[in-house]
Amino acid sequence: MQNPQQPIRVLFVCSGNICRSPMAEALFRDKVAKRGLNGRIIVDSAGTGNWHIGERPHKGTQQVLQTHDISFDGIQARQITREDISRYDWILVMDQENWEDIHDLTPNARNVFKVLEFSSGAEKNVPDPFYTGGFEHVYRLLDEALDNFLRVLNGGQD
Repeated sequence: MQNPQQPIRVLFVCSGNICRSPMAEALFRDKVAKRGLNGRIIVDSAGTGNWHIGERPHKGTQQVLQTHDISFDGIQARQITREDISRYDWILVMDQENWEDIHDLTPNARNVFKVLEFSSGAEKNVPDPFYTGGFEHVYRLLDEALDNFLRVLNGGQD
């Protein structure tokens, strides 16, 4: 892990910030807390669009998180800013369109990755359950990828 005095800042991004990225934020916060890394890793989420600013996560996201006993307290949709791109160490996007939207905003951003780059599966983009209804599938994709990502942040340790 980087300098223990300086927390690692992680931002999850999807289109509207009500389905995939808040699910990733809540799930990753839970993983960070269970490993005793609160304060060492700061977690947030945002959307590339402004359609849902101020809204809580989608009911499907809420249901899947509740099923897995994961809190989503305090999560509200917001739109990503240029400042976010320089403020966060890691920006993990859900799909190619999100990646392109961020690079349109800041072409030289080097801290942007697709979250499924940390997955052992074949899928490259997290499907949007707003359209597919596949909230549990999205949860399973994120669960595995975020375990692997946390391992990377923690120097290969679980």
